[in-house]
Amino acid sequence: MHLRRLASVARAGAVPLPNRLRTFSWGALQKIGFCCKTSVDERERMDYDIVIVGAGPAGLSAAIKLKQLSGKHDKPLSVCVIEKGAEVGAHIISGNVFETRALDELLPDWKEQGAPVKVPVSTDKFWWLTSQRAISLPSPFQNDGNFVISLSELVRWLAKKAEDLGVEIYPGFAGSEILFDDQGGKVIGVATNDMGISKDGSRKSNYQRGVELRGKLTLFGEGCRGSLSQKLIKKYCLRELADAQHQTYGLGVKEVWEVEKSKHQPGLVLHTVGWPLDSKTYGGSFLYHMDNCKVAVGLVVALDYKDPYLNIYEEFQRFKTHPSIRSLLEGGTVLQYGARTVNEGGFQSIPKPVFPGGALIGCSAGFLNAPKIKGTHTAMKSGILAAESAFATLMNAQDSEPNMENFWSALKDSWIWDELYVARNYRPAFKYGLLPGLAISAFEKYISCGRFPWTLKHGEPDHKATEVADKHQQKAYPKPDGNISFDLLTNLHRSNTNHDHDQPVHLQLKEERIPLTVNAPRFAGPESRYCPARVYEYITDNNGNLKLQINAQNCLHCKACDIKDPLQNIEWTVPEGGGGPGYSVM
Repeated sequence: MHLRRLASVARAGAVPLPNRLRTFSWGALQKIGFCCKTSVDERERMDYDIVIVGAGPAGLSAAIKLKQLSGKHDKPLSVCVIEKGAEVGAHIISGNVFETRALDELLPDWKEQGAPVKVPVSTDKFWWLTSQRAISLPSPFQNDGNFVISLSELVRWLAKKAEDLGVEIYPGFAGSEILFDDQGGKVIGVATNDMGISKDGSRKSNYQRGVELRGKLTLFGEGCRGSLSQKLIKKYCLRELADAQHQTYGLGVKEVWEVEKSKHQPGLVLHTVGWPLDSKTYGGSFLYHMDNCKVAVGLVVALDYKDPYLNIYEEFQRFKTHPSIRSLLEGGTVLQYGARTVNEGGFQSIPKPVFPGGALIGCSAGFLNAPKIKGTHTAMKSGILAAESAFATLMNAQDSEPNMENFWSALKDSWIWDELYVARNYRPAFKYGLLPGLAISAFEKYISCGRFPWTLKHGEPDHKATEVADKHQQKAYPKPDGNISFDLLTNLHRSNTNHDHDQPVHLQLKEERIPLTVNAPRFAGPESRYCPARVYEYITDNNGNLKLQINAQNCLHCKACDIKDPLQNIEWTVPEGGGGPGYSVM
């Protein structure tokens, strides 16, 4: 059965087995009660009360809350969490200035329990950069009481708390398929992808069929632009049901540095706008002083930028050469590099998160507060609310199908809704440019306090914003110096990303011809620049013909290609479980 497969894979070194399963004997495993199938063409099946896809802050908060409610009311509840990363936290990347509000609700004694939330914000700065100067502005972020953390470290700690409560967590297993009932109208779980398939589709000697994880309810906490979540939003028309606008996105690239001790100021938080971006491109940088001389440095750029020659990775490398930034980093060492897209649509873009058989939680539904650049606390709160709804539903569903409609109403009555509502006009204000955006944002923050009776609409979807190359000029980015700025492949090595080369490419072109007939001639091949991992390369074959080469093994799972491709021709699907980046301090 599946746990035997889990253990065999773990012994082979591919996937770490959850702590509480490592000491089980085979006899004990067989007594758990799951059926065992012998045919390699049949999926094994595991049944739970709740299946959660994604071991991020939303999914783990939901799992912990479910077990807390189960214990409080003496109602046994089986909860399973699957995670596509090789270990919990491996795919988690964020700024991260952490607001503890949801953690206070979930685990009030988190300090006594040793949560890795230990560096309070000490200084909050906001700069407008020109190419040579840093002009100080009043900080709009109000980070008093917040903490500078590593989110990958926090979710590993949350996972341990969840396991201690009896949650079964399976890292290294990617949810690749949504399971529906016989009528196709209700979600009944997910299936993990088959493992041991070669690039040509044939089965290798280590082939293992995927597993069905069935739940009375299924919660999807895949993070921004989750592949299964996108299918659910489309199938159940969840945006239309909520009268929501399209989602908008930003791409964040980040490095964690170890700087000289004399330059380290624990708790210092710095945000910048302006250079190196032009006034029509929304984005900004962050620089957070963590513990042990670590500093998180990053740049986030909205994906509604127009210039197809813009290269976000190169803009980030250029940003670090600013005199005010270089002086901090000189003499330091880069520890890790990574990239990820973030939801920026906010209140206007929230779909109805409830569908027959489950719900979307966290950034799968888009609860990030863009002007605060914070989504961890809202993701955790959404997981808590979903858990409370799911528990109440299961306890009262003896004579009816479980229904999570009360999660939707609970969200609207929560502080998530209030927080996102008052922040709703900040992001769309910047479609008019940097200065108008700052002016409208200042009015919203300091005068109307987000209560003015209008709601601005977002511009066109990100992929439609890209203009043809003829309207722009190629950019000559400076050569990396190897001390402050780095070539992409050097940094990619620091992400610890790894995929089995001999597996089907998980980045699918819907039409093979489009890169050569549309993207290259009209947009100068933008996928070679918006990807922060050099997955997409235009090369010339032996016959002198141009072709697009997809280096899927480089993928950081950022999802930028799934969002920014001008004709939406690239579909991001999950690779074999356990592949991808290996973040530890991001």
